[in-house]
Amino acid sequence: MKTSTAVILLIHLSLHTVDEGLAINPSCLCIRFSSTYGKERGTFSSPDYPQPYSKHSTCLIYTFIASSHQIVELLFTDFDIYKEHLDCTRGDFLKVYSEGGVHGPGPPDVNEYSIWSRVLCGSRVDAPPALYSHGPVLILELNLGGKISNATGFIGTYKFIDRKNFETDGVQVQGTLCDYVFDSHPNKPTYGRLYSPRYPSSYPSNIRCTYHLHARKNERIKLVFEESFLQKGDESCLNRADVIKVYDGKSSAAPVLTIICNEVIGYEVLSTGSALLVQFTANSNTPGQGFKARYQFQMEDNINAEADTLKKSTAESVSSFGPAVSAATSSCHRVLSSNKNKNGTLTSPMYPLPYSQKTQCHYDFLGRGRERVRLVFEDFSLQRFTGNIIDCENTDSIDIFLYVDGRLEKMVSLCGNDLPKPIMSNGPKLSMVFRGIYSSRTSRGFKISYAFLEDYAVTSGKQLKEFPCAFVYNSSESERGVVMSPNYPGVYPRDTECNYFFYGNQDEKVRLHFTHFDVEGVIPCEVVSASDYVQFYNQILDSQSPRYCGQLKEFYITSDKSFLRITFKSNDRLDATGFKGDYIFLRDTEMHSITMPEYGDSGSLAFKTMSWKLKIVITILILLSARH
Repeated sequence: MKTSTAVILLIHLSLHTVDEGLAINPSCLCIRFSSTYGKERGTFSSPDYPQPYSKHSTCLIYTFIASSHQIVELLFTDFDIYKEHLDCTRGDFLKVYSEGGVHGPGPPDVNEYSIWSRVLCGSRVDAPPALYSHGPVLILELNLGGKISNATGFIGTYKFIDRKNFETDGVQVQGTLCDYVFDSHPNKPTYGRLYSPRYPSSYPSNIRCTYHLHARKNERIKLVFEESFLQKGDESCLNRADVIKVYDGKSSAAPVLTIICNEVIGYEVLSTGSALLVQFTANSNTPGQGFKARYQFQMEDNINAEADTLKKSTAESVSSFGPAVSAATSSCHRVLSSNKNKNGTLTSPMYPLPYSQKTQCHYDFLGRGRERVRLVFEDFSLQRFTGNIIDCENTDSIDIFLYVDGRLEKMVSLCGNDLPKPIMSNGPKLSMVFRGIYSSRTSRGFKISYAFLEDYAVTSGKQLKEFPCAFVYNSSESERGVVMSPNYPGVYPRDTECNYFFYGNQDEKVRLHFTHFDVEGVIPCEVVSASDYVQFYNQILDSQSPRYCGQLKEFYITSDKSFLRITFKSNDRLDATGFKGDYIFLRDTEMHSITMPEYGDSGSLAFKTMSWKLKIVITILILLSARH
């Protein structure tokens, strides 16, 4: 039966060798793919694909051998291995040996002592987009010892690629595994690339890498993380063991511009000075693929190239909105850079007089570092027709554009006469397009105050430079106050994580009274529903507490001890107005507690006991009054 299986595989596979191997067990059938045959790419598949695989051969070893200067890339075009157990370690499964298994005389092999990097089973969504070897060898071990099923197996392509395509351009610091220096020089290119160790294969565990980027005195640095795949999910970066920190300076004493964890595409960082420090720390037991990034040294006063890119991207986005927009005549374009002014006022043409028909204006905001663009509408009066206008498509309007995953996306369209709430960007850039198609004698247009902010318009607490968005509240400085989401009462910015740390005295607890809570999401506020969320922690590092999202009536939360952490996290999807609450530090003798409410089945609050020990507190008003 082994011979017939090999014949079937030979039909589907490219140049390779089939032999009997002494691998996991002597009955394993081994198929070898090697670049020595002059074949740099080809296909591979499970037995009988696309028919359900048989159990005649219970073990198959696929060995891919590239040249010494190459690595192996595998792409699955279809994947269906019966999942008998969630961890894929019993029944039918496919083990991946990125290290190449046992090395020595003869062809590479695996045995019971070989260390596998991951194990796969399930459907196409369970398989990774690609697999890469650490070196020139990659081995797959297919075990078919599970129940009989209709699973069809897999088919994919392999390719041997030059590892030089993934070499970091900087100078490696002598005696280090992954520390690099990038210096700007008149005789060197002004751009380059940097990668995590072993990229595009998974990075090793328990490492710390530093990348020092040094521009010249009159230059700034643009850094774009084209891909960053560390850990799946939407956990707070404070709870992650694998993170990328970017500092706005030469050392870790500089302010943190961003902390990257989870999965990110097209994330852009702009320095305020001539230096950036990138620090990559990986301590998890399940390393991800890592990251690839590109950098560019830019002249400090040369914003034209950046502005031209913004204008082109905005124009391309606007052109797809239909004839109502293309009918307008472009009459104005402004670039507002934080290098020149940190704030200012923006008005429609001829304001407060009516604007002309067929007016189209582009406004591009360019900040740097930790800055976010905030727009506050002081006056808003655009021509509109009677009736309920929902999408503002065929009327005078303002379109707001953000950068999401490296591309420009429309956040919102504003029209009519109702004063919009404040808007904040998700990064240092924002674009706005005003379309004055019709106008009228009563349409004044708009007046907007803009500002480049680093504090996210959070007016309470002390901002910490160790995080992109974090605020600390000490009872020694203020025993009561207000806490709010970024940009409150406007919609909170997308792709943002903010942390709030409350520190009381040893005998104190902090009580929060939320008077407004509107966070986009569906209970239980998980990544599968693309929900934004708020979490409350009794410890700095803790991932066990439940998440809160949706529109909730006012409620109270009290810490277990003298410390409380609030984490707010938004994604790149929808928006809401966030939260606002009052906080007060109280001694144990000043409060009486009952069990904290938990979400009921209907999404309302129902009184139940909560295992994470946060509690609602009813404060005795007499005792509260006594403190004044």
